[in-house]
Amino acid sequence: MYVCLCKGVTSQTVAEAVAAGASTTKKVANACGAGSDCGRCRRTVQAIIKATEAEAAGLAPHTSAKRVRRLFR
Repeated sequence: MYVCLCKGVTSQTVAEAVAAGASTTKKVANACGAGSDCGRCRRTVQAIIKATEAEAAGLAPHTSAKRVRRLFR
């Protein structure tokens, strides 16, 4: 699913940037462009950062992913 329409960045691309070490919205913007234009997607990018970090830490990823899906509605 597209997260950033300005740059055409998907949630998978954002998750990959986070997995590669981008731990803030600014670092994600530098890594893949999401959130670097109008900024409307920054809340969604932040939610993906939290969900990806929670999943990596072994915390309830389904709860975080559910929150991310709500942001797309």
